[in-house]
Amino acid sequence: MRVVVNAATSADGKLSSREREQIAISNAADFERVDRLRADSDAVMVGVGTVLADDPSLTLDDEELIADRTDRGDSPQPARVVADSRIRTPPDAAVLDDDAESYLLVSEAAPADFVAQMEESGATVIQAGQSRVDLAAAFDDLADHGVDQLMVEGGGEIIYSLFEADLVDRLSVFVGPMIVGGRDAPTLADGDGFTEDFPALSLEDIEQLGEGVVLTYTVE
Repeated sequence: MRVVVNAATSADGKLSSREREQIAISNAADFERVDRLRADSDAVMVGVGTVLADDPSLTLDDEELIADRTDRGDSPQPARVVADSRIRTPPDAAVLDDDAESYLLVSEAAPADFVAQMEESGATVIQAGQSRVDLAAAFDDLADHGVDQLMVEGGGEIIYSLFEADLVDRLSVFVGPMIVGGRDAPTLADGDGFTEDFPALSLEDIEQLGEGVVLTYTVE
């Protein structure tokens, strides 16, 4: 399975403010680029922190992109995937509505009543790993469900975990023309951080979109 990470950061690498509130970093041209990337993917994934902070639906609004998917024999919407090691996804989260297929990645320690509640809410629950989600094993399961390209939209904790597990194939970052600052503001890759064996990136493309720029890397 091909894993593509996409994010928007300020010029100083922040995903949002220190209050972890969503801020307008992308412009209209970047929103169109992200929609195209979603439409080209079989599933779109976020961590549970993003679900709790923003309650995204992760669906396409552009009727032309939806039509393109159905014309090539795909479902109208990509599936939605939530990584939830700490069992915090609300049963009424937008990613669990019936607009598209939903997958919830949890550990084997997830209580049976939580799993049943999520399945009742419409999600397919994938259990992998003892106390936290084993992303590599969960991704193998997603591939068995027909996910060939997975787009990951954040946040910083899940992006770090994916790099730590050596699961990322491509990284695209829209760098917006602003400074956010704040030592506690989330960055592109949070988590514990690397002290050695830093993931190496090979620059594939640079595209200016308005006052921002999209940097696309292949992960070596």
